[in-house]
Order: sequence, then structure tokens, then C-alpha cells
Amino acid sequence: MWRCLLVPLAFGCLAAVPADAQQAGDLHVDYQMIAAGLHVADATADFGLGPWSYQVRLAYHTTGLIGFFYQGHQEVTVTGSWAENGPVPHEFLGEGVWRGQRRATVIDYHHGEPLIRTLEPPNEADREPVPANLRANTVDTLSALAELVRTVTRSGSCEATVHTFDGRTATLLSAHTVGVETLAPTGRSAFHGPALRCDFQSRVLAGFLSDASEQARQRPLHGSAWFASVVPGAGPLPVRLTVVTRWFGDATLYLTDAGYLTGASDQGVPGADPSGGSASAGGASAGSSARASAGISVNAAAVAAAPAAIAGVP
Repeated sequence: MWRCLLVPLAFGCLAAVPADAQQAGDLHVDYQMIAAGLHVADATADFGLGPWSYQVRLAYHTTGLIGFFYQGHQEVTVTGSWAENGPVPHEFLGEGVWRGQRRATVIDYHHGEPLIRTLEPPNEADREPVPANLRANTVDTLSALAELVRTVTRSGSCEATVHTFDGRTATLLSAHTVGVETLAPTGRSAFHGPALRCDFQSRVLAGFLSDASEQARQRPLHGSAWFASVVPGAGPLPVRLTVVTRWFGDATLYLTDAGYLTGASDQGVPGADPSGGSASAGGASAGSSARASAGISVNAAAVAAAPAAIAGVP
């Protein structure tokens, strides 16, 4: 979504999320990615945004014919806390396999400095290094997404600008509010109705491949995300995203299911007012027992989503 929306999520790093973190307010959402009319990938995300801390987990894998030729899966998790001026990530973990090659990232943060503990494969010799001044005081992509979701929840708008660093590239992500639009019913999504549209732009600042053209260096990537309240008692979630991926080109992610991981309130609603009003159409349930059986959770009860992780197929 913001250049790497739907980033890799580390399935192998689930142990990093404390088992006792799962609470009634933790949310789980499912998406399917469509590109060129084909169902190319599935994504799942678990979110928790508390008043003092946050955790986000995002995972996806290719499907169908595309999965045969571009087989891969990735997962990313982040834990962090909130400061007065935004998110403060503590640890970012990523792991996956693409075309038979393992990809892994572990980044710790110390006083605003991202410290790379693991990076597989290592940075290519033909990739330009990211200067220290463009790494300092950056956050990971999931933390940037958590900040965007919190902004939408608190203000009903999308205005945000964040600098990110993923171990290889430094990026400037920005988002702005377009307004409320009505999404028409489609068999690809569990949601239809009014939703707040946010447009975003991602521009790479450093970490280019050495042979990248000047045009490629200057060209920003654009996308859109639509937010609506689809789970009773929770804030807005991304219900649709248009993103640019490295492998599939332009793609759209459709929300297919949403609900609480645990607790009595486990109903996801396919149509809702973006300001948090009542549902505008039909019903879709999200079984919390099935969510809990996955063994994946995030702390805190609230709203979250992961638009900008979904487009980051490496």
C-alpha cells in the first residue's frame, strides 16, 4: 500500500508474540489479492493497538496458477509502543521463502536507531547503502501502517507522513484524505457500502540498485485504501486496497472476513459507516474460535490494519 503495503510477515516468528497477549479486542482480518483478473494471493493479519503499545502480524502466500510459477510466502510481525510523536518499534521480525530462497529480517531499535540483527540474503553488492542519517529515527512499514490506522481512528482523516527503513531501503510514505466513497457489492469482498478513501504515495530515498535508472529513482508509487468499521465495537479497518507489487504489478486487495480473535463480540459486518455507524448491509460472521486455533495474537484491544504491508512482495 504505501510502496510495500502488505509486507512480508514472519510465520516463523510467531513465538515472539507472547501467548498471554491475546485479548478479546484483538482483531483478525482476511484479504484476497486480485491482479489482472486472477486470484494471486491470500493475506491474513492480526492487529492490536492499545493506548500504550501495539503489535501487528501480517502474512500472505501466493495461490493458484500464480502460486505455481511464483511460489512464496512471507510473514512479518512488529511490537512497539506509542510516544507523543508516534510509534516506537521495539522489534521487527520477517521471514519467508520466495522462489526457493529464504528471506529473513530481524531489526531491533535503540534510541531511534534501527539495528539490523539478521538480513538474508545480505544486501547485494550492487545495491547502494543507506546513509546513517536516512536510517536514524525511522520505523518499519508495519509501524507506519499502525500509525495510519490510529490516525484514521482518532481523527477520521488520513494525513500522515512517515520515514521507513526495512534493512535495504529508506522510504518516505505519505497519505492524505480523499473523502467518503461508496463501494459497490462484489463477490470478491464481504464488504460494501460507504468507506473513507485514503490515497498514499511512497518514494524511495536511498538503497537503490546501482543500475537503477534516474527515472526509476524519481518515480513514486501510488495507491489507495478504503477504511470502514466492519467489526462491532472496533474502529475502521482497511476494507479494500489498491497497491503496486513487485511481482504482479497493479493489484487490489479485498476484505473477505473480519472479527475478534476471542471474546463474545465475534461478528464481522460486511457493510458499515466509515465513521463507526451501524452496518449498511447483510451479515458475515468471523469465527473467533477458528482465529484462536491459529495460535496467533496481538496485544491490546482496538483497531488496526495493514494496508502498506500487502504490496511488498519482494
